[in-house]
Amino acid sequence: MPELGSNVCKSLSLYSNPPKITAHSHPDVTKTFILVNFSRMEREFSAGGVVVRASDQGWQMAVIEPQKEGVPKTATKTGRKRWQKLLLALPKGLVDPEEKPDQTALREVLEETGLSATLITKLGDIKYVYVRSWGNRERVFKVVSFYLLRYHSGQIDDIRPDMRIEVKRALWIPLDEAVQKLAYQGERKMVERAQEYLNAHPELQGGTPLSPDDRSRPSRR
Repeated sequence: MPELGSNVCKSLSLYSNPPKITAHSHPDVTKTFILVNFSRMEREFSAGGVVVRASDQGWQMAVIEPQKEGVPKTATKTGRKRWQKLLLALPKGLVDPEEKPDQTALREVLEETGLSATLITKLGDIKYVYVRSWGNRERVFKVVSFYLLRYHSGQIDDIRPDMRIEVKRALWIPLDEAVQKLAYQGERKMVERAQEYLNAHPELQGGTPLSPDDRSRPSRR
């Protein structure tokens, strides 16, 4: 097997339980290709929703402002980094045992926004690796599944008091502005997919717009 470079070895040393690696070379290629097996890395699965509703002004989307210190940097058109003044994100959370991801998305939307919604379609998955800030700082391979959901009932930001630990507020924003306002790149991609789906299915816009003051309460588990 070809000798691994120092940069590769240094990167793998960050793992408390390093993934299995395999190096491959080819007589006609000067570079060595490294295949990393992440099967030994711990995995986490979450799900969330892009909740939309029709209005006289077009589609609106539900977002949350999380209760978190520090705001991520976003890239400007010039490539420079700037701090966002406001962090907006999609409602999401961990998949409970024996719970399907689409059920998790509906539950998390209800808990974090106060809205009951119905499933339209799956938008896709966001996959990334992060380092836990507790315990042995294990690296975790994370998969977040997102679904396009349609608002059914409930009042935005009418959530349980204990949820204020996680959610500062929930609010409606125009769907057309969501890509510019969301803090995370992966979530912005999910919104773009939602826009594409809605544009391809104009019959969804034809439903009767629901009042922003609709206070009918969904059942909570």
